[in-house]
Amino acid sequence: MSKAKTRKSASKRFKLKPNGDIKHRAANRGHILSKNTPKIKRQRRGMQILSGCDKKAVLRMLRVVE
Repeated sequence: MSKAKTRKSASKRFKLKPNGDIKHRAANRGHILSKNTPKIKRQRRGMQILSGCDKKAVLRMLRVVE
């Protein structure tokens, strides 16, 4: 049986914290930001915690859970 490989696209986008949470970059921060308010742009700066409904799928992509 071959070794299970991590999906590299997922490993570049998501980081697993020691407590089990998954960090990811906020969406809608690429371009055309002039329509967004400063508050929204400030909130989307930096990393965010992934919601629970997507956690299982991301863990499977990172090969933490089979």
